[in-house]
Amino acid sequence: MDAGEIRAKFLSFFKEKDHQIVVSAPLVVKDDPTLMFTNAGMNQFKDFFLGNKRAKIKRIADTQKCLRVSGKHNDLEEVGIDTYHHTMFEMLGNWSFGDYFKKEAIAWAWELLTEVYGLPGDRLYATVFGGDKSEGLETDDEAYGFWKEILPEDKILYGSKKDNFWEMGDTGPCGPCSELHIDLRPDSEVAKKPGKELVNADHPQVIEIWNLVFIQFNRKANGALENLPEKHVDTGMGFERLVMAIQGKMSNYDTDVFTPLIDFIADMSGIKYGRHEDTDVAIRVIVDHIRAVAFTIADGQLPSNTGAGYVIRRILRRAVRYGFNYLNFTEPFMYKLLPVLAKQFDRVFPELREQLEFISKVIKEEETSFLRTLENGLKIFNETFDAARKESNGNTPIISGDVAFKLLDTYGFPIDLTQLLARERNADVNMEQFDARMAEQKNRSKSDAAQEKGDWIVLDDSAEVVFTGYETLVTDSRILRYRQIKEKKKNIYQIVLEKTPFYAESGGQVGDTGYIEAGGEKVFILDTQKENDLIIQYAEKLPSDIHAVYRCVVDEKKRRLTENNHSATHLLQAALREVLGDHVQQRGSLVNAKILRFDFSHFSKVTDEEMEQIEQIVNRRIRENIPLDEKRNIPIDRAKSIGAMALFGEKYGDFVRVITFDPEYSVELCGGTHVPMTGKIGLFKIISESSIAAGVRRIEAITADEAEAYVSSNLKVLHQIKALFNNPKDLLKIVEGTLDEKAELSRQIDKMQLEQAGNVKIGLIQGANKSNGITEIVDLVKLPNADTLKKIAFELKNEVDDLFMVLAAEIGDKPQIAIMISDALVSKYGLNAGAMVRELAKEIKGGGGGQPFFATAGGKDIRGLSNVISKAKSMIAEAIGV
Repeated sequence: MDAGEIRAKFLSFFKEKDHQIVVSAPLVVKDDPTLMFTNAGMNQFKDFFLGNKRAKIKRIADTQKCLRVSGKHNDLEEVGIDTYHHTMFEMLGNWSFGDYFKKEAIAWAWELLTEVYGLPGDRLYATVFGGDKSEGLETDDEAYGFWKEILPEDKILYGSKKDNFWEMGDTGPCGPCSELHIDLRPDSEVAKKPGKELVNADHPQVIEIWNLVFIQFNRKANGALENLPEKHVDTGMGFERLVMAIQGKMSNYDTDVFTPLIDFIADMSGIKYGRHEDTDVAIRVIVDHIRAVAFTIADGQLPSNTGAGYVIRRILRRAVRYGFNYLNFTEPFMYKLLPVLAKQFDRVFPELREQLEFISKVIKEEETSFLRTLENGLKIFNETFDAARKESNGNTPIISGDVAFKLLDTYGFPIDLTQLLARERNADVNMEQFDARMAEQKNRSKSDAAQEKGDWIVLDDSAEVVFTGYETLVTDSRILRYRQIKEKKKNIYQIVLEKTPFYAESGGQVGDTGYIEAGGEKVFILDTQKENDLIIQYAEKLPSDIHAVYRCVVDEKKRRLTENNHSATHLLQAALREVLGDHVQQRGSLVNAKILRFDFSHFSKVTDEEMEQIEQIVNRRIRENIPLDEKRNIPIDRAKSIGAMALFGEKYGDFVRVITFDPEYSVELCGGTHVPMTGKIGLFKIISESSIAAGVRRIEAITADEAEAYVSSNLKVLHQIKALFNNPKDLLKIVEGTLDEKAELSRQIDKMQLEQAGNVKIGLIQGANKSNGITEIVDLVKLPNADTLKKIAFELKNEVDDLFMVLAAEIGDKPQIAIMISDALVSKYGLNAGAMVRELAKEIKGGGGGQPFFATAGGKDIRGLSNVISKAKSMIAEAIGV
């Protein structure tokens, strides 16, 4: 049974059990502040568990893309080292929302594994929660009883709270779970030691394959547990492990989930899998990580230096580093795996095939960049090692932890690579120092992100939240729940309203602000956000009467300006596709009252002519005053059939909202707010176009008042420039002529400065003091700039043997120092220009540094230059022992 059949059988089994099969949510989480990535199948259903929404469909099943890089098993560091952890993996799952519970979940799990998949029942073990006296939690006798009807009691094991009690987080829904483990060892091993002794012992062949979670409690902020009004089932089965068990393999990587990728790498590198552990680990890392990186980019997250983008960059660089170190890949190679990967998942996750060119471009550019980083890091490491070796006096050289941290933090050079390079040279890294720097950085990050949340105080849990902001900016409403949160040492309140006109930030559009008012009290709303699908208003304080009916008012000016920019974004995307081509896809956006920012896929700079054409199209559509055509609750298949643009990486429901400005021009799936007629936008003006990543361009533009002010300001500057040139008829010609004259004058000045530098150099050579085997040049000079000083220093090095030069330079009104020492003298006397210049810089109240043969310094006190000369002569005499 191949992997595709195994996945299909799971879904068809639960479809026959009256479950609706739903599509995977994107890997990148957008409306849940507690998560960066989807890390479990239940993430997209959190609102049902939290009670924020009521499930209309009680039974659901799917295969969910998941990503884990830390947590219980510290997955990223385990990946590739062992054979059963992964970053990106599929989670097969079935859910019950207040419908069936333990009995059915247990019976169906057994039926699927043993009867449909044919796994041997005598190799399966079930664990149940064994209770926890410290929290007053009873053993899960109910689950134990259902398992007793299926398994002998020696196959049913009690587990600890750590292994068999599932919690969403510090607070929220939780409950006991029952895990299914399988013993895949050969019979000879089983005879020596029963599998039950290896359950949850991290044995690579005795593994958990399915976790049945029974959600029946709610954990409060004070740690107390309360019963949920409805009980739910949440199961998750690791697809890769299941395939390993069914196909009778000893490793996930030996299954057809991974072998096509492994074979491709083996052919590309000329290194066969299964020969050496080091190269096997490298291959496993690469085939795992390409899945995580490719699917995350497909779902809308580009590699970057912050947040989720940093995690993806880190995963990609780990794979590149393994290829570089162990498989001799010195050119980009990861992107070449994508056609193989896309073909594997075409029927279940077609987004890879649909975006293959774009994803390839992004990954290749990231690889190219990091390979350059590796080269730069190696250069810095080698310089550091050489200095450490000289200072070691025959002992083990120690690489500074500060340097190791800088290599990681500034250059993205991983610490384990620094350690590996050190070991190869019989050196050590000061890890205590490195760890201290890392701890400082983590503590700063924790402090910045620290947030404390109290429990929700629920006033009414029977009503559902209704958004009224499409129709009105003023609504009368009640408070359904509230809680206090502490963020950056400031107390604010989160409030949930029954009816709310406040738009919650999503789809690139910022959240509304405004106020709620009752009984003469006005409470300002600072922001509106979503947690999953729950609309939350952030308030400066809690209203005095929490049971009052409040008049809720949106800041109208801000909303209208934001709507201008959001509708203009739709017009812009349509214009981009018209001018640049249908390959243009949205890759991100920001829409607020001042500006719109639109990121899109395109592989070259947008030319000035194209920009002008795009701007003209948008403004023409604005002048046409096209009416908004808004359709709500349209079946998604119907929306797509009429050409509605969907955004990769967004999670859409079965019913969607469609925004149209002329069905022949712009039709998009969108939940944001918009102008009723395009004429309301007034004016559209592009203010910048740039690259933000490989294959991704960014346009920033303004509309309405901001655009008018921008044009007016630029016209004013233009008139001022014309006045400076006495209002010529052809301003451009006059400006070009002026620039040509300036360029010619600059060339003449450069020529004069070169001649001056040449004369200075000749004078220095003629005044050199030759004695004791060195040519000493120590002098005060006056030069036009620092580049000239450096040029003279290097020319003297090339022309004068055994040079020891110190120049104290007056450059404008600033003092500078340059030291140049011949390589022979550096080697003979152990000289270091960098150390010497730091000492001399004290005389001019400055600082500097450099290499052993060349160093420079700058300062504030030009009067100290004469002291530099006298001190330099003394230092030279001391250095060479005169």
